[in-house]
Amino acid sequence: MTATVFPPLRIADPRAFGRVAVLMGGSSAEREVSLDSGRNVLAALQARGVDAHAVDGIPALVDALVSGKFDRVFNILHGNKGGGEDGVLQGLLDAFEVPYTGCGVLASALTMDKIRTKQVWISAGLPTPKFLRLAPGADVRAAALELGLPVFVKPSSEGSSVGVARVVDEAAIGEAVRVADAYGGEMLMEQMVVGDELTVGILGEVALPSIRIVPKGEWYDYNAKYIADDTQYLCPGLEGAQEDEIRRIALAAFRAAGCTGWGRVDVMRDRASGALTLLEVNTAPGMTSHSLVPKAARQLGVEFDELCWRILEQSMPVRDAEARA
Repeated sequence: MTATVFPPLRIADPRAFGRVAVLMGGSSAEREVSLDSGRNVLAALQARGVDAHAVDGIPALVDALVSGKFDRVFNILHGNKGGGEDGVLQGLLDAFEVPYTGCGVLASALTMDKIRTKQVWISAGLPTPKFLRLAPGADVRAAALELGLPVFVKPSSEGSSVGVARVVDEAAIGEAVRVADAYGGEMLMEQMVVGDELTVGILGEVALPSIRIVPKGEWYDYNAKYIADDTQYLCPGLEGAQEDEIRRIALAAFRAAGCTGWGRVDVMRDRASGALTLLEVNTAPGMTSHSLVPKAARQLGVEFDELCWRILEQSMPVRDAEARA
């Protein structure tokens, strides 16, 4: 069974963090979500006395780091291609020797790539839905019929349900072809699991209570995630042994991908069999009013400002944190 109790806070004095850059915005497809998340994190840290400042995007951060303006970075950039989840930002910060929240280079790069993450999980004996890799220009129709409908078609390296096609019958394959052509990059075709969509937040060594997502519409798309107010979030999403199992498997998936710090693991539960299968890892989850990690942390008595503090604590080595406490 995974840990369900948080250790005591390691840092008592906000001055121990130094001057903190809350990195948000950027130029990825998830810019607006990142800005919303960043504003919330910034306000929470400042309310607890942290010397935190907003920085919009990686070029602005580089300028600030060259000038020596910041001691550490709270990364709340989302996505790749100008975002902060694909390992590029992490490598940059490592080169500057500036500590940061979240996963390191390898785990960030790996988990941004859904296909390679699944391959790691399979090698570790962890369950994930059947899938096919679609190279640019691949025959989407033939692949869908080979894998077996229904399927999802999505970019291998995007988040927040950006550019996703849901194919329930042959008539819908045309939309999947359109999405693949518009994206132009490598796509993941994944067998659809009919059942409950759940997610498990990870904070340090603690797997948070699961959340079962019940959208008003047919599926949990971008609108249901960030705009609509009628999506239901049931926490914990499961009960008893099933809740223990989903938290165990989520933490195992997080660790297998080399992830550290904090993140979120998305899971499906088959309605007929109850089997759990892993979808993907988010290494810089949203921190908006609709976001799920804050909802789950609250179930364990951790409010938003403390959650941000605990995430920031993880950017400090244990010995350093103890010395400054």
